[in-house]
Amino acid sequence: MSSSALPLGLDALVTALRAAGEDTRLRVLALLAEGELNVSDLTDILGQSQPRISRHLKLLVEADLVDRHREGAWAFFRLNEHGPAGVLARSLAARLDASDPVLLADRARLAAVRASRAEAAQAYFNRHAADWDRIRSLHAPDAVVEAAIRDAVGGGPIRALLDLGTGTGRILSLLAPLAQRVVGVDANHAMLAVARANLEAAGVRRAELRQGDIYALPVERGAFDVVIVHQVLHYLDDPARALREAAAALAPGGRIVVVDFSPHDLEFLREQHAHRRLGFAREQVAGWLEDAGLAAGEHTLVSPPGGAQGQLTVSLWVGRDKRPAKTLRQPDRETA
Repeated sequence: MSSSALPLGLDALVTALRAAGEDTRLRVLALLAEGELNVSDLTDILGQSQPRISRHLKLLVEADLVDRHREGAWAFFRLNEHGPAGVLARSLAARLDASDPVLLADRARLAAVRASRAEAAQAYFNRHAADWDRIRSLHAPDAVVEAAIRDAVGGGPIRALLDLGTGTGRILSLLAPLAQRVVGVDANHAMLAVARANLEAAGVRRAELRQGDIYALPVERGAFDVVIVHQVLHYLDDPARALREAAAALAPGGRIVVVDFSPHDLEFLREQHAHRRLGFAREQVAGWLEDAGLAAGEHTLVSPPGGAQGQLTVSLWVGRDKRPAKTLRQPDRETA
């Protein structure tokens, strides 16, 4: 039986309706329908004190209308995506009049909050574009991580490969010999300039670099056999949405390889390096891949040597498109 068909018991339904039956909490549900937010975000958007917002969220969580996920010193909230109370929460949010002046103003402030965060991240990327690979030295050695990526991708042949958040172009350089076509997307112009120079130096002559939004990719749907999402999700407001967009770019039988940090407690990465998330649990990303319509496959951990202090464990997840794969011819080695 689907969650939409599961009934709510009388007590649970009364609790849920009581929790939702207040104007601020309905506004919170409407905002969370737009994506995951934390208390600070909601305080800025709704113009209410943090204790009051926290109280509203506590009631919504207790009624199973909203999920709470803690990461380090921050807690993130989103509409419950499972069970009958979650169905009720989404139904209530969908029934609100989108043209209501209060809700319009809330969405405008939400856009401003997101824009402010994006500007801060963009400024960080501009400052650090030239030494991005050095910053990555915080985690397990690049050579070990890249070997794991190669193993996850396989030996080819690959008709078309897409690298999201391509940064310095390192992943394109690494995998270009396996693919007939390689495309890199990044939101930051300074990063793309560095990637272009690096790819030219590596002799990768046919790489396509595009500036674009990871939530609205400037690429063809259903065209890529492999999509790489390398050290990107921890910067995003809505990683699940990014993975759904990435899945839409997959050809039948294609694979997404997600590379990011395992959960950690290095808060300075938020303060100094624009990280939105402090890593991801295995089940969290696997669930997002499945929600995107993919089969969640292998999960690999790459730990720092000897458990080195101040370094991070890297996780790799593979998601596979469930449609039968097309037969591919051998790649043209002139692409690299």
